[in-house]
Amino acid sequence: MKIYFAIALIVLNANFCHAADLPRSTPEEQGVSSAGILSFIEATDKDIDSLNSFMMLRHGKVVAEGWWSPYHPQAPHSLYSLSKSFTSTAVGLAISEGKLSVDDPVIKFFPEETPSEPSNNLKSMRVSDLLRMATGQQTEPPRTSDVAWVKTFLAHPVPFKPGTHFLYNTSATYMQSAIVQKVTGTTVLDYLKPRLFEPLGIENPTWEVSPQGISTGGYGLSVRTEDIAKFGQLYLQKGVWQGKQLVPKEWIEAATARQVSNGSNPASDWDQGYGYQFWRCRHGAYRGDGAFGQYCIVLPEQDAVIAITSGLKDMQSVMNLVWDKLLPAIKSSPLAANLESQTKLSQTLKALTLRPQVGSGSPQKEILGKTFVFASNDHKLESLILEQDDKEKSVAVVTRFDGIDYRTTCRNGQWTMGKSGWSTLREQPIASSGAWTTDDTYTARICFYETPFVVTASFKFVGNEVHYLAKTNVGFGPKNEFQLVGTSSVNSQK
Repeated sequence: MKIYFAIALIVLNANFCHAADLPRSTPEEQGVSSAGILSFIEATDKDIDSLNSFMMLRHGKVVAEGWWSPYHPQAPHSLYSLSKSFTSTAVGLAISEGKLSVDDPVIKFFPEETPSEPSNNLKSMRVSDLLRMATGQQTEPPRTSDVAWVKTFLAHPVPFKPGTHFLYNTSATYMQSAIVQKVTGTTVLDYLKPRLFEPLGIENPTWEVSPQGISTGGYGLSVRTEDIAKFGQLYLQKGVWQGKQLVPKEWIEAATARQVSNGSNPASDWDQGYGYQFWRCRHGAYRGDGAFGQYCIVLPEQDAVIAITSGLKDMQSVMNLVWDKLLPAIKSSPLAANLESQTKLSQTLKALTLRPQVGSGSPQKEILGKTFVFASNDHKLESLILEQDDKEKSVAVVTRFDGIDYRTTCRNGQWTMGKSGWSTLREQPIASSGAWTTDDTYTARICFYETPFVVTASFKFVGNEVHYLAKTNVGFGPKNEFQLVGTSSVNSQK
């Protein structure tokens, strides 16, 4: 998460527009209660406050959609492990083209990376074991920059007989991606473009690659919320899209069936069984999902699809609301028009927003325009200046990272769209807001709206020092914050 902290205060301008893809309908026309959807939105907004976007399809039509500003319809979103379901689809397509089989031994594809004396369990590991997260490994093989990921995977111990032991294993998904690239000569991203993305109208998908130039497979794909919904609708339609069979029906059925047991808790949507890179759910549903709440939920019995992106810690909480609020809203036949509920739902969806930073403090005049410098640190933050523009009712946070100055404009209670531009990173679209939360503390919120991450950075001014604290809403590590202390340059020169 260091990169998100480091660029939390860098902004350029960004523009976007909306273009409709899937057909739209009112909820009641498709047998869904507007009041029920509204209840779900209000509950998530009040109790969770972490959703980024939501889209619901019934009978192939969008009946509700909303983005929590600054997230917006045209922004791609990091899918994290929801990427796995797309990788599985690539495997299924390659199988249908005769390039491999689920029964192929994994080491068959990598003779040069296989240990000189592979164990019997490694030799018996098949493609199907990769797909259902049953490789026989007790721990997930690491993925580092100094050793090829395939070689590391094949060198990792396999103490259990493949097929008998479930272990959620992102490295196993990477191996699927590597196999597809081995047999097709192209990355999973490029392989899927003419076969899946282009027919579905998914434009400009991006996918991270390993140091060896292989799509990461288990994560790294970014597409729009509507693209997630299209993918779910394709699976709901057993691989048929606009009259054409894009993905074999047999693969859809196998991939979404219970291929392996992964628990026994009836109240958990993570204990209902696992398919080929798809999770089984309660209520006869299945889904692809990713860290911090990226969901593609398919409900075959209700002929419905739900796409959600979010930045939350408790992923089960959203699933619970889906079953408690949305599932009862789905009826077996069209409903009478309910103009009042439809209007309220529409207004609520259009007004969704992540809470921007607000405050009512009054800054000390001597703080403004003063330069604070930081000792050498891992985040490469060198200096900070706050400049207030009373005419624009904004504060410019001027930072120097690694020798380059950046200027971030923040407004009280309002998101300002932009892009980061830290020289060592790919440009990161962001939105910022900020306010004096007390007379001696300025707080900025930076939303990386193509990801789940929102960074809150506070600057507390104490004498000739500034105490800088940055926190992120979610993260993989045990500590999602850092602190630095800067000293005014005037004082440091004395």
